[in-house]
Amino acid sequence: MASLTTYADEALIALDTLASRAAGFVAPNIRLGVTGLSRAGKTVFISSLVHNLIHGGRLPLFEAQKTGRIARAFLEEQPDDAVPRFQYEEHVDALVTERRWPESTRAISELRLTIAYESASAWGRMFSRGQLSVDIVDYPGEWLLDLPLLGKSYATFCRESRELAELPARADLAADWLAAASAVDPEADADEMTAKALADRFAAYLRACKEDSRALSTLPPGRLLMPGDLDGSPALTFAPLPQEKTGRTRPGSLYAMMERRFEAYKTHVVKPFFRDHITRLDRQIVLVDALQALNAGPAALADLERALTDILSCFRPGRGNLLTDLVTRRIDRILVAATKADHLHHENHDRLQAIVRRLADRAVAKARLTGAQVDAVAMAALRATREGTVRQGREDLPVIIGTPLAGETIGDETFDGETETAVFPGDLPDNIGPLFDAAADTAPVETVRFVRFRPPRLERSADGLSLVLPHIRLDRALQFLLGDRLA
Repeated sequence: MASLTTYADEALIALDTLASRAAGFVAPNIRLGVTGLSRAGKTVFISSLVHNLIHGGRLPLFEAQKTGRIARAFLEEQPDDAVPRFQYEEHVDALVTERRWPESTRAISELRLTIAYESASAWGRMFSRGQLSVDIVDYPGEWLLDLPLLGKSYATFCRESRELAELPARADLAADWLAAASAVDPEADADEMTAKALADRFAAYLRACKEDSRALSTLPPGRLLMPGDLDGSPALTFAPLPQEKTGRTRPGSLYAMMERRFEAYKTHVVKPFFRDHITRLDRQIVLVDALQALNAGPAALADLERALTDILSCFRPGRGNLLTDLVTRRIDRILVAATKADHLHHENHDRLQAIVRRLADRAVAKARLTGAQVDAVAMAALRATREGTVRQGREDLPVIIGTPLAGETIGDETFDGETETAVFPGDLPDNIGPLFDAAADTAPVETVRFVRFRPPRLERSADGLSLVLPHIRLDRALQFLLGDRLA
């Protein structure tokens, strides 16, 4: 990742790390990054993690909780005043009271959770305060997909965008943008209205790629999908020009304008995000909605694999030593988690886990060479269904039982969002190879079709309080991400 930063950037990163390490001697802390592409469940993951730790949820695979060494977990004021707070209370209220999924992550946010614990060893109890602050940093995966742009020229960005747009799964969606962009003369005088029209068409193409029917993932620049307070700014008013560039660029031309704004986007949007947030992480979880890609077909699965490889290549994985750790942070543990395991019967969870391992295979192998620990898991941070069986003739079928979201359909039936039903989602294949070998095919995978469910109706205890949020393997994720720091 050295090509993504200048010597000045590295100096700033080193100073920030040194200051953070000094503070950590007094108050130990760890920065946990949470990301994933849209609808992978980042907000729900953070809300469930915090809720289960604060309220003593059932976490049998989380060793510190299982052995009773966690005295309490509580929220504290976050240390970064310039970063919005993750609105944990609002999100839990939406899940528990309203039984609706919270809004998707659209900007970076942060939350500090402090865990008071007793060390497992007498030596540790002698030298440790028995308190660890976990700074949870939530950010959109779409922004992470911008980081590879830092090492690319505008000409490379144009060529790669054209190549992606010509793929069978994208060609029809990109037709309007490609036609408009191909009709302009890159060497013509720069014109604001032309630039805006092309940027709008390119953003519309990216949004169409993101819809459920295509479920494509590799969609940079990410801020065109989530502009936030940059909406309408020149830094976002650019688009790739598909024509092959030959010769020198004429100053004052449309091409020169687009190139300058692309560089401004990298300088003022992408690089600060990388320098101020990504380089400060100690641990990372990447959430993946593999089921949505499976539903959309092999082309979506291949695109998700491409996006995951790009995302994981943006981190700084590795294990340092006492000296280098003072000035450089490395992400020493990365967890890739396939979400929505509750949409499948437990007999299929290992197959879902195998799929996400295959999706991240190339990037995981590279990260392990640096000494980082990388793992994959199939999980559901909030379990929206329960399992059961339905008798069909002489056969008992394994089903999942829950309340489909209003508007979801199974066959000719459309659900109202209130009726609980039993669903047989189908089985993932034992041999996942053909799912990837057929990546050039656009036919959907028929082995599993799933619907989206509402959050569960939680039972209440005798004192009227809702019980903690149910989950699948959240405890395993916690053990991998935090277990060694609570030993």
